[in-house]
Amino acid sequence: MNNKLEKLKQKSDEMLNLTKEQFGKGFDFAKIKSNTVKDKINFKIREKAILSTKARLAENHKTFDDFSDDELEIIIADEERKIIDDLKNKSLVAALAFLGLNFFV
Repeated sequence: MNNKLEKLKQKSDEMLNLTKEQFGKGFDFAKIKSNTVKDKINFKIREKAILSTKARLAENHKTFDDFSDDELEIIIADEERKIIDDLKNKSLVAALAFLGLNFFV
């Protein structure tokens, strides 16, 4: 009787460990997917910032060759910040509109 109880306990421990292992893999998958989505979003924002920087430089009759790498990085970072701020504002307005609230009240 005691031997059967030990076997049952061992089997249940094995099942618990297997479940924990599978559960952990699920969370790792979600974390990996979350990181890839963030990377894709950051890449798209970076692309848009570079295009915006090209347009801004073209308006001033400048090219990328007129600036050092550090200066270009600062300009592109500023454009990225503008894009992110714009996305935040649009998201806020959309959320308020969804809730039926007026933004200008």
